Order: sequence, then structure tokens, then C-alpha cells
Amino acid sequence: STVNSNDPDQISRFIKEESTEKFKNFAPVKEHINVFLNFSRQTGGLDFHSIRTYVPERKEETVVILKDRNFDSWRAFVIKFDKSENYLIDGLRFSIARTPSNVNEPNLSEKQFIQMTKEIIQQIYKRDIFSGTVLIARGEELLLEYACGEASKRFHVPSNIDTKFNLGSMNKMFTATAIAQLAEKGLLSYQDPISKYVDESWLPKEITSKITIHHLLTHTSGLGSYFNETYSKGSRQLYRTVEDFRPLVKEEKPAFEPGKRFRYSNTGMLLLGVVIESVTGQSYFDYIRKNIYEPAGMKNSDSYEMDYPVGNLAIGYSLDRKSEYGWQNNLFKHVIKGGPAGGGFSTVGDLHGFARALQTGKLVSVDSLKTLWKDHSGENYGYGFRVVQGPNGKVVGHGGGFPGINGQLDIYLDKGYIVAVLSNYDHGASPVAQKISQLLARVK
Repeated sequence: STVNSNDPDQISRFIKEESTEKFKNFAPVKEHINVFLNFSRQTGGLDFHSIRTYVPERKEETVVILKDRNFDSWRAFVIKFDKSENYLIDGLRFSIARTPSNVNEPNLSEKQFIQMTKEIIQQIYKRDIFSGTVLIARGEELLLEYACGEASKRFHVPSNIDTKFNLGSMNKMFTATAIAQLAEKGLLSYQDPISKYVDESWLPKEITSKITIHHLLTHTSGLGSYFNETYSKGSRQLYRTVEDFRPLVKEEKPAFEPGKRFRYSNTGMLLLGVVIESVTGQSYFDYIRKNIYEPAGMKNSDSYEMDYPVGNLAIGYSLDRKSEYGWQNNLFKHVIKGGPAGGGFSTVGDLHGFARALQTGKLVSVDSLKTLWKDHSGENYGYGFRVVQGPNGKVVGHGGGFPGINGQLDIYLDKGYIVAVLSNYDHGASPVAQKISQLLARVK
């Protein structure tokens, strides 16, 4: 009832009266409230279904299964209670849930699947939950292309299917593919220490000599993110080339010995851009244009600079409940120009072209694809691609997110479908891609 209330005062009381000190202090009360409000808005409210049971029993947490009203999707509250008689909440997270075992959802034809997807997009657009573009294809055949919302709220410019949206971290796929191309040509090895390519103006050799290209590709280097305090306090126009990011990296130290565990790292992907420039003698951006975008026919993709009037490019927006305008754009939050770790722009059509270029051998060999799309760390991550095995078989791709940015590319290797969703809203694309995945699992 607290989530469904959409009432900041009720949420505040709930946090203060029903939570442990540890959970209360995990974040300021305002942040707790925003998480609840955003989840309520995204789901449209929740209806209780059941308490999920497990064998063996999960004694440390309770999993509550619910259905949301916007997407008609299954959700879970994973709750950890303390051991007092008051059963105070000591931990809480919201997640997507699999269909309950006692619910029999009928199979769908491909036509029904596409129609249901279209109806859901129309519904969430009317509720202003989604603004963006969606593409579903089976191989080369386009089954659905849909655009809705505004690319610019200031000038009320509608989005169309060719509108360019910020990709966030989805650029990591392009960077990893470029590294695979160079490995195929024998210009580098995945096991090379990055000290061969990254000089000490970036990081000391005592660090780079222990980190391999494999570690960077798999997020197992121990490095973190260059979105640090220096970045937050600096001018965005300082960071355009790969070299410009050097001051944000040079003080970094690995959090653990390389290869020991997984830690998602923007710095690691940025350094792969340094490797590409070192090996090729070209700028990262020129190499990607010539060797990724051009062969894949991606004519509307690039790391566009945000202080130039690039045509048909969407501006990102975050909900702002305190503003009379209701929204805040992200121009002064995100990078002025994307790079190896993310922040470039593309269209759903170009992402479909990228997926097909990978599958048809235009970019790398079959052996390289096997390497890119292998879960190397047990964290559902390959080389710059998410790798998931589930009800739809093997699915590879990547997502991206930041205030005013959300995108997802899913390549369904076993079923033959490609799904691309891009949005200029926080959390706009991921729920759509997740719902499409749930519906696709019912297509037999």
C-alpha cells in the first residue's frame, strides 16, 4: 500500500517506523522517497499475487510476487527482515520476477506478440511513462517499428523512427567489437598486459602491468569509474577526446587483484579506447566510424558533440516533481561527447544493422563472436556484451542508463529475433525490453 499510495508523507512514515536504523541510514530519506515514487510511477501500482517459496528454503529473505498495472508484468519485492519481534525491514529491493508456477499464460503467435507489444507501448506512452523508439525484427525482416514522445520538450518536437538517442553504456559493444577486430589481425592479444599500450601518464606501470585486455573487456580489472568528483565539479567541455579523460583516471587504483572478481568499470572500457588508438594510430572515433559504423550501414550513429546542432537528436529528460516544468534535461549532467565507455548516439534501425552485421560476419569472425558472447566471469557478461541464458535461450546485447538516458539491444540467438529500445527518459527502455522478452517467451 505504501508503494501504491504515491504519497511522500506515507513513504517517509513507513521508512521511519518500519525499518531498521541500518536501512534508514542506507540513503537520505528523500532518496528513499524518490525510489518509491519512481517505482510507483513506472509500474502504475502493484497487485499482490503470492509469497514465493523455494527448496531449499531461503531463510534470510522473503520474496513477494506482484503484478504491475502499467506493463502487466510480474515483479518481486525481495525483503530482508531483522530478527526482532517487530520484523523491521533491514533490506528491500525491487526486481523483475519470473511467471509464478501456478499461472498458465497461453502461447502466442508472432502476430499476437507484435500486437500486444504495440498496445503496451501505446498505453505507457499515453501515461507518459515512455518516450522513444522500439524495433523488433526476425533476422532482416522488420516486424515492428514504433516511435512516440518528444525528442525536444522545449520545442515540442516529436520523435520519429530515425531519431538519434543517447546509448549510455551500449557503446561498450562497439569498443569490444573493435578490440576483437584488432585481435583477429594479430595486432594485439586478449592476454596482453595493457602496459604495452597505456603509458604511465594514465596509470603507473605497477598497475597496468597486472591488468590485461581480457580483464578490461570482462570488467574484472578492479578499476572503477571516471565519473568521479573531479568530473562532477569540472566543465563538460573539457572532455571530448579520449586523451581528455586522462586527469580523471590517473589517481585510480584497482579495488582488488585483477581477475579475482567482477566490478563494472567505465574506466576499463575507456582504457580500451586508449589501446585502440595506440594500436591503430587513429583516433578512437575515426576507427569506430570506419570499421564498425560503415560496414554495418549505421548512418545515424556517432559520438556527437552536444554543443553542435546535430539534426533529429533527442534530448534526455528526468522527472522533476519540484519544477513547474515537470522535467529537467540532462545537458549539464552527461558528457558533452561520448566515447569508448558510452555516451554516443544511435537509432533503433542502426542497432538492428549492427546486430545483423555481427551475425552475418561483416564485422568479426564466428570464432570472435563465440569469444565476445561467452560468459567469462559467471556474471552474465562476455567481452563488452551481456550474455544471458533463460526462457528465450541465449540472449546477448547491452543496456545503457543515465539520467534522461535508457536503451537496450537484445539479440535472441536461439529464437532469431532482434529487439532494440531507446528512450530519452530515465528507466524508459528497460521495462519495455523486459516486457517484450516476457511476451517473446510465450511465442512458440
